[in-house]
Order: sequence, then C-alpha cells, then structure tokens
Amino acid sequence: MRLDRLVKAAVAALEDIKGHDIVVLDVRRMTSLFDKIIIASADSNRQSKALSDNVQEKLKALGARIRGVEGEQAGEWVLVDLGPVVVHIMQPAIRQYYNLEELWAPPPRARRRRARAAAP
Repeated sequence: MRLDRLVKAAVAALEDIKGHDIVVLDVRRMTSLFDKIIIASADSNRQSKALSDNVQEKLKALGARIRGVEGEQAGEWVLVDLGPVVVHIMQPAIRQYYNLEELWAPPPRARRRRARAAAP
C-alpha cells in the first residue's frame, strides 16, 4: 500500500473514533526505520483501545499489514506499528510529558546549514 494512502486511512480511522490533536510527522530524514509518525490524543484508556482497534480494523480491510501493537493493556500510550507508519495514541498527560512532536521535529534550517559547513 502506498505511504500516502496508509497515512490517510490511519488518520481517518483515528478521526472516526474522535481522536484529537492528530499530528503527522515526516521522519524520513531522521531514521530509516519508518517514514511517518502519527500522534493522536485520547481522553481515556477505553478510547485509546477503541482508537487502536479501529486503526487496525480499517487498515487490515485495506490490505495493510499490522506489524505489532504495544500498550493496549494499560491504554495510556498505545503504539500501532504499520511498518512505514507508526501510530502513537496517547492520553494528554503522557503526550505532554514525552513530547514526541519536539523529539522528532526536524532541526532548524540554520542549524543544519552550520553543521554542513563544519563537515570536512
């Protein structure tokens, strides 16, 4: 399945169950493990589980392979591994604490230019 279709389907599945504050990050320049990260917030353990289940169900129906799921028991942070896309479903306090958006944010352009200029 094409990457853009996989991302759109995952985001739609999250929106179906009222996932909010959905962010899609392109991390291809930072890692070769996956291409995109999707982060969504859920208001309860039950909603986290429902969001995870819906993402898995909708993407399996489209022929995508679910490579793994972590954290469904606790529900505070559920990770759905779709291969090139990793979906993080987090409760707001956990999301704020780990701040994945900042962790995976691309470096500012000025910092990248300086790093290139300093390289031999």
